[in-house]
Amino acid sequence: MERALQGKTAVITGASRGIGAATARRFAAEGANLVLTARTVDQHSTLAGSLNETAEACNNLGAKVQIIRADLADEQSRLRIIPSALEEFGAVNILINNAVAAIYKPLDQYSLKHRRIMTEINVQAPLDLIQQSLPSMFEANEGWIINLSSGSKRHPTGPPYDLGGVKGVYGFYGATKAMLDRITTALASELADKNIRVNTVEPKAAVLSEGADAVVGDMLASSQIESMEAMVESILFLAHCKAEHTGRNEVSLDVVDRQNLTVMDLEGHAPHLGEKAP
Repeated sequence: MERALQGKTAVITGASRGIGAATARRFAAEGANLVLTARTVDQHSTLAGSLNETAEACNNLGAKVQIIRADLADEQSRLRIIPSALEEFGAVNILINNAVAAIYKPLDQYSLKHRRIMTEINVQAPLDLIQQSLPSMFEANEGWIINLSSGSKRHPTGPPYDLGGVKGVYGFYGATKAMLDRITTALASELADKNIRVNTVEPKAAVLSEGADAVVGDMLASSQIESMEAMVESILFLAHCKAEHTGRNEVSLDVVDRQNLTVMDLEGHAPHLGEKAP
């Protein structure tokens, strides 16, 4: 059976756990070579997951995997990623900018240090990696760039204002995602004649990665949560979509519904007859 990403090389940031690790597994099942990067190679002090664990799961699915420890907040560290990927695999076909810094505080308490960290990881690092990946994509005359966004970018309505949950403390995080959205659509328009697709995708509801669960898991009802598998299915679609699908700020479940996608498990298996999709 033909696999959607057979022979393609994908770079995935934030791949030690959460959406990044799940995307890596699904891409491995679809035949991709993988370059996985994060800060946690072996074990995080408090959260489950590591690059080595993700790499092992992907190897077991038949993927060739390179892991690169990098701190995206550090320019010199992140600028090693794409050259290492090119040295290992010769090309970068797909770039998934998934890694994120989410520091939740009221804006009147935000330090300049925290603002700089979030801007570096959420905005500057994705653009650096895109710029470094583009020559390889130009040479191949195709490429796919997916930037992970967030519903926190939306403007609040009021007064009165609803500050329930984390709504009163994620304003700066949302601002970085709004900036990433705008960079994405600008790049898509500039690169449209190069056959390079550039999109964002965000969860429609919360995806409880290890980090998100630790921060907001106890604040959410089941109706406010979507499956990891559905989120990954939308990312997979964007990682091999047609050229006319560039320049969109997408929402995960809307992509699944509009494209009539079957939500597979992370090893690429369809639900059994009568079984509910993940």
